[in-house]
Amino acid sequence: MGKTLYLKTKNKVFKDVTPDGLAEVFQKVLAEEKSKLTYPQTISAYYEANNYDPVFVMDHIFNKDLKSAVIYYQKAGEHGLDPEMFKGDEMAALINKFYNAKEIKTLDQAYHAIAQLELLSANSLIRYSNALQYGVVSPKSIYARYFITTQRPDSTSAQKIFQIADIKQYLDSIQPKSPSYIGLQKALAAGVAAPGMSAEETRRVIITNLERLRWKNKPLDKKYVVVNIPDYQLDVMQDGKSVLNMKVCVGQGRNPNNAVTLMNYADSNTIDHPNPHSTPQLNSQIHSVDVNPVWNIPESIATKEIMVEAAKDKYYLENKGINVYKNGKLVDPDDIDWATASKGDYDFKQQPGDNNSLGKIKFLFNNQSSVYLHDTPAKEAFNRTMRAISHGCVRLGDPQGLALNLFGEGKKYDLIAADMAADKPDPTTINLTPKVPIYITYVTGWVDTTGNLQVRPDIYELDVVLYNALAKVK
Repeated sequence: MGKTLYLKTKNKVFKDVTPDGLAEVFQKVLAEEKSKLTYPQTISAYYEANNYDPVFVMDHIFNKDLKSAVIYYQKAGEHGLDPEMFKGDEMAALINKFYNAKEIKTLDQAYHAIAQLELLSANSLIRYSNALQYGVVSPKSIYARYFITTQRPDSTSAQKIFQIADIKQYLDSIQPKSPSYIGLQKALAAGVAAPGMSAEETRRVIITNLERLRWKNKPLDKKYVVVNIPDYQLDVMQDGKSVLNMKVCVGQGRNPNNAVTLMNYADSNTIDHPNPHSTPQLNSQIHSVDVNPVWNIPESIATKEIMVEAAKDKYYLENKGINVYKNGKLVDPDDIDWATASKGDYDFKQQPGDNNSLGKIKFLFNNQSSVYLHDTPAKEAFNRTMRAISHGCVRLGDPQGLALNLFGEGKKYDLIAADMAADKPDPTTINLTPKVPIYITYVTGWVDTTGNLQVRPDIYELDVVLYNALAKVK
């Protein structure tokens, strides 16, 4: 070790460096620096198991690998990340000590320089590697209604950095290469200002959406359905291209008029307090459809809306095709004084028909929020610009078109079409084979196929929550 370091540095102090001598100092430096490390347990475990072997100093400093790493860290702003996170300048100063004999004059200084650079190199490389491959913020830690399977880094993935042969080649390999990511990077570098927004606010939107693109939660399936909540759009994606697009209505948000933006948010906006009727982010698989569905009206809607309307208009329930049940038995709504009826005593089911709030068809997929895609009789809502108006489920602009796409032409689709057109509809459940993945996500900024930056209002204030979380990462 000493001979190699001397030949590379031309500093005679390094001649006397030994593995045992380094190990003794390394342990002390590790104990002192541990609180400053982002990954103290992973790093400690590796060096304890490998006799404090300084793999980065011995294998990567003199081939200029670590200098290359510093350049990547200093350019982290190209990813919308704070370069200070990766301590590039601090690493550069330590690296320079090995090329300047005046900087390291004693054996103790040599041991300390090796240990400090080794620990900083390991910590920064793990941190940068994780940031680009997984993002720096865990979405599940900041969002109350986030149910998308998202892979996060672990100690096993972190340990792999100690086996890297060529650091520059490795750092090039983990650069996100999707057109979406590269498009946003170019917009960030160009200082683009979206219509109606300042350049600074646009920059903040780009930063939050670059982070979303780094999360390992993207669909890998050849075919899937995706709903983008703030864009109020559904797409069926096949082989990377949209083969069906339609307008949708989504659940209500806490920022429907875009009163809160990334430029004017207050501290009270930086924690996710979702509207009770917001649509969750999730991934699942569409397994069946209910044609002419019966709507089992949720208790919250029944007590806040149905019973209120029934008290105003004695014909309301009959006109809407809503049956009333008590203890599981059908009862006559005319016998009930809805102005004084106790909330929770009654269950309500809306029968199939033109007035059914679910329309003629609903698409089912397992999820813990009890949401689904469905038709709606309220077609005029699709003409609105702001369509965050539902109770949480996603209303479809072209439900029959989605059915045709998912089922394809054949007996099942013919049955769906006939049942949807029936004058006296009966509920029918039809299984979808194979199941089709569905992703309900939240993206407010992207570059479209023509190269233009698209930005959508932050209707749920999820950009605000994410931007604030990113700003706290140091």
